[in-house]
Amino acid sequence: MNIVILDGYNLNPGDLNWAPIQQLGNVQIYDRSRQEEIAERTREAEAILVNKVVLSAATLKQLPKLKYIGVTATGFNNIDIEAAKNQGIVVTNVKAYSSASVAQQTFALLLSLVNRAEMHSQSVFAGEWAASQDFSYSKSPLTELAGKTMGLIGLGDIGSNVAEIALAFGMKVIAYRKHPKPVKDIEMVSLDEIFRNSDVVSLHCPLTEETKEIVNKNSLASMKPNAIIINTGRGPLINESDLAAALTNGTIAGAGLDVLSVEPPKADNPLLSAPNCVITPHVAWATFEARQRLMQLTAENLQAFQSGSPINVVN
Repeated sequence: MNIVILDGYNLNPGDLNWAPIQQLGNVQIYDRSRQEEIAERTREAEAILVNKVVLSAATLKQLPKLKYIGVTATGFNNIDIEAAKNQGIVVTNVKAYSSASVAQQTFALLLSLVNRAEMHSQSVFAGEWAASQDFSYSKSPLTELAGKTMGLIGLGDIGSNVAEIALAFGMKVIAYRKHPKPVKDIEMVSLDEIFRNSDVVSLHCPLTEETKEIVNKNSLASMKPNAIIINTGRGPLINESDLAAALTNGTIAGAGLDVLSVEPPKADNPLLSAPNCVITPHVAWATFEARQRLMQLTAENLQAFQSGSPINVVN
């Protein structure tokens, strides 16, 4: 089988082995692919593996030999699913490979806002502690998480991992999900209650027309002034102009973001100059261990397709 990987760098920047996939066929690997390069690179491909490269209906029409698209991620909105279905192309994705890693990053962002460890470390290395008259000082207010309320929007694999960590910190956990069901130690509440009552709101829901810009001027206005927004889900869950204004005006206390609406961001993104905002470059999923699992599960998806019993099919 001719297999083409169109954007392999994010999955494997050089610290993993492509062997699980290479043993399944003749593999051509590209670190990155521009849109105008796709048709030529995949003309003989029977299987394509992609993370974020867009495969539109127009592109798919140029690939009559293509039988399979393996998305090396959970989200698959970069694929024209209907067009693939109409051409008889099977599309699969990979779920739950990075749940623990994303939950970990959720708290890395939160702790960076409530403990300011990096700020204080930089202060020490700048000589401020050595010059201080006191054995202890703080550069900003510090906040204890125990007793605070963590509000989760979405309670799937990642949200559930976040809930467990929050409970271990001694936080109260409330959650909103479209189809609620009882969960031990977690109070299911309305979306309005999440925004009104949470000290921390963390986003773990899929991006749909219903959830797009779920964080906006109105929802932000209903939050506590000491509240923090964390987003390790999808950038468009937040209206970025509204959030930047809320941070600037002190409507809420802070935001920790691993995703933005456009990635990489444009230089004029208002959040890049907003106060009390921590931004990481979409790395929550990208621990070595998570990428290693992703590589293996991607190979298993393709192998199952080759055997005639495809798994994790999304179309």
